Amino acid sequence: MRIVAHELHRYRLPYLRPVRWFNSVEDEGEFVLLRITGESGARGVAEAPVKATWGGLSSRALIALVEDLLLPSLAAVDVSDLGAVREALAIYPDNQLAKMLVVNACAVLAAASRGEWPWQPAGSGVTGVEVSWCVTRQPPAAMAEEAAAMTARHGFSTLKVKGGQGFETDRAVLRAVRRAVGDEVTLTVDANGAYGVDDARDYLRLLADEGVAIAEDPIPFRPDETFSRLVADSALPLLVDSSCVTARDAAAFINRGATAISIKPGRIGFAEAIAIAEMAQAANVEVCVGMYAESALGSLISLHFATRLARTLTPAEQSFYMMMTDQVLAVPLTVTGGRIELPGTLDLDTLVDWTKITSRGCSIGA
Repeated sequence: MRIVAHELHRYRLPYLRPVRWFNSVEDEGEFVLLRITGESGARGVAEAPVKATWGGLSSRALIALVEDLLLPSLAAVDVSDLGAVREALAIYPDNQLAKMLVVNACAVLAAASRGEWPWQPAGSGVTGVEVSWCVTRQPPAAMAEEAAAMTARHGFSTLKVKGGQGFETDRAVLRAVRRAVGDEVTLTVDANGAYGVDDARDYLRLLADEGVAIAEDPIPFRPDETFSRLVADSALPLLVDSSCVTARDAAAFINRGATAISIKPGRIGFAEAIAIAEMAQAANVEVCVGMYAESALGSLISLHFATRLARTLTPAEQSFYMMMTDQVLAVPLTVTGGRIELPGTLDLDTLVDWTKITSRGCSIGA
């Protein structure tokens, strides 16, 4: 199946409050949406969250990459074969976010043409996915208040707490959050590599003392001897995230003793995500489905990947869309009892509010 037409749309969705990431502060999210049409008339959609400090691209640069390089490279490719798509795009180095946008759209298109969800065939019985909530950086009292409100309202059993505000502030946050949510809620901490190698053991001891279950990127991980020693000595599992964006990266970390890897289909694309998941399973390495600040639309697409996995280390992280005051998904995506029930519609293109997209953003068609 060949691509016969495409559209690119750019839009912004405001946040309920400013969000402080590890290297930026935002009051809204910016997104690029790719819509492709196949020879059969079926359509595929995918969304890329655009954050220059994360991916090194502006929305205009991302659109140019997709239109000038990536889509033309697929002109003669059967895009229902994700392996062929991945191979065709591999001639261009890096730019994983742009590749993700194209690969995921192709995956959704192929599934729609077969009358299936992107991962699970119709009738598979998978109707929903358990999810966690990410408490982003704020003063300790504010983080505790948010944690309590979200667990009470939506039934989250796991909270991902953003660390990296300094040892004492992180400790204060964890204690405040624990008091607010009780002992039954699992806490993980993602410091986004905020600390140095010399701080690693003391920080991991702090997290263990405060009852944290998993430490994600406490330092900038590299697949080297230092990493191997840290994994062996750590009192709690170490989750590799930001430095693992390709199957090659995953192989390097697994060879160095990694026991858990975060897979982000909204950052690296379904083809790379499948390769990492299969590699991890073969090596008995745990995985989780990480968020990339997707909207409800992007979360829905990523959640379909989560249904493919028989087991994950933590609930999927695709709930950040609730930080946004508006959505381009035409149907509600709600969390009840810590779980998102997936819409029964197999054609994801029909779930998009295209009128809203064209009215609030910039659209490019070809």
